[in-house]
Amino acid sequence: MSHLTSGAAPLISEEYRRLQAELHCDPDYGRASKHYAPLVAEVIRSKGFTELLDYGAGKGRLGEELRNLLPGPLKIYHYDPAIPKWSQRPVPRTCVACIDVLEHIEPEYLTNVLDDLKRVVLDTGVFTVHTGPAGKFLKDGRNAHLIQKPVSWWLALLLERFELCAFYRTSGADGFWVVVEAKGENGKSD
Repeated sequence: MSHLTSGAAPLISEEYRRLQAELHCDPDYGRASKHYAPLVAEVIRSKGFTELLDYGAGKGRLGEELRNLLPGPLKIYHYDPAIPKWSQRPVPRTCVACIDVLEHIEPEYLTNVLDDLKRVVLDTGVFTVHTGPAGKFLKDGRNAHLIQKPVSWWLALLLERFELCAFYRTSGADGFWVVVEAKGENGKSD
């Protein structure tokens, strides 16, 4: 399986990949990306991007909604290790959305996932993180949000890898979204 054995650092365990695949069978699971589509569309529009990588795409709802919001041609690429047709490690893209994903990552793989995001963001990333518990649970009884940490904890990890362009708390202050730019070998500065 490419997401586990491609020679790069692992991003997910096989057991958790199976649990995520089961969760994605629930029609109510993975709706957050649709809610954030107008924000992602505004970033795409303002920067004139013609491509987007939906990192942790789930059912692909973000892409569906973006096609309704954006009149111009937009090539959408998907990556999600729990969805077989989208499980190949993605190539870098100018714009990357990672919506309602990071809090679901197994803690022991979070550094690898953040480093992979750094690898694939050539210009701009739009990321959301929920900092509290989810309303859903995994079959093994764990809360679907495996990582429940404060904003400051998340920002420290993100700012190690990206330049911060915008930061906003979500309504209810139970999470946040950021717009970031690449830095280092992918970006403008180090």
